[in-house]
Amino acid sequence: MADSKTKAPPADVKQRIIDALLALAGEMPWEDITISEVALRAGISLADFRDQFPSKGAVLAGFSRMIDRKVLDGTNEDLAAETARDRLFDVLMRRIDAMGPYKAGLKGISQWVRRDPVSAMALNTTVLNSMRFMLEAAHLHSEGIAGTLKLQGLAIAWQRVLNVWFEDDEPGLDRTMAALDRELSRGETLTARLDDMTRLTAPLRSLAHAVLSGRPRPGARTRDQGDDATPV
Repeated sequence: MADSKTKAPPADVKQRIIDALLALAGEMPWEDITISEVALRAGISLADFRDQFPSKGAVLAGFSRMIDRKVLDGTNEDLAAETARDRLFDVLMRRIDAMGPYKAGLKGISQWVRRDPVSAMALNTTVLNSMRFMLEAAHLHSEGIAGTLKLQGLAIAWQRVLNVWFEDDEPGLDRTMAALDRELSRGETLTARLDDMTRLTAPLRSLAHAVLSGRPRPGARTRDQGDDATPV
């Protein structure tokens, strides 16, 4: 255990915890990993663990933020002239590259999620948060109802791509890139349909908003017209 008089900086401790948990996740079922084992692998005390994370799930969220940071730090304007699809392809492949050292652990975690639907729902929020920033890095947005649906669709597509990546041992990741290209093509089609639907329903949504906000509808009598107003 680390000497309390020479404690590592919190950022280093956090990184050691993340690395330890992901390493253990590649060696044993997630359910069998205890916090004590993670602390021991990281070379820290339980108190040190508690200072950084309240649970194993929180460590996964920390891992996701760490990968987000690596991708976002590497984002530049070199692809600004490319299509939206190419920009997103580049961002997500850089995400896969950043996750490379943790592949075995992530595969184990994915297997656990398939066994535990409740945990899968909880982790979905973490994935959505990451995908939101991946879209932003590609100069795409996820605001409004349509954006929320696009975001969830991307999260589902991302998991399909990861399932291919887990089994893709080729250095060039050809299968993974083909899967990502396929999912983005499918996403383009669905997004176009969603955009069409959004445009078609815009008048209805405006009317609903007006009614719910208490604004009078066009042609409706106002209070100032009184009961003797002449109908048009």
